[in-house]
Amino acid sequence: MKPKTNEEYVQIDALQWQPFPEVFSTGGIRWKLLHVSPEQGAWTAIFDCPAGSSFAPHVHAGPGEYLLTKGRMDVRGGKADGGDTAVAPGYGFEASGARHDKTQFPVDSEFYMTFLGPLTFIRPDGSPIAVVGWAEAQAAWG
Repeated sequence: MKPKTNEEYVQIDALQWQPFPEVFSTGGIRWKLLHVSPEQGAWTAIFDCPAGSSFAPHVHAGPGEYLLTKGRMDVRGGKADGGDTAVAPGYGFEASGARHDKTQFPVDSEFYMTFLGPLTFIRPDGSPIAVVGWAEAQAAWG
């Protein structure tokens, strides 16, 4: 029989913010990796996104859920461009295969997200730059 996964607790304010890799974001986004779950292929993080910052274009291989705790997030360009505009406090679900060419933060924002599966960061033509799953997130966190 396989061992049971251990419970885990993280005191978020005890973790130091780290820069999110610049190849995957612009504008000084920071993050705290809270949990990785190899058995589910999942990873959970909280992100601090200064006004004007954005994530590079990406595709969700699996679904994800987020809780915007502060600010505003324009997903897929925001409501004005046919996407979604999340305003704190707000919850969002990302379906498997969701493509985000433009995710930006017009004001200082913060959100918590669990990714069930990797993100594939892409070029404008859709070709992959990198696939980031739980193992890559853990390696980037250090």
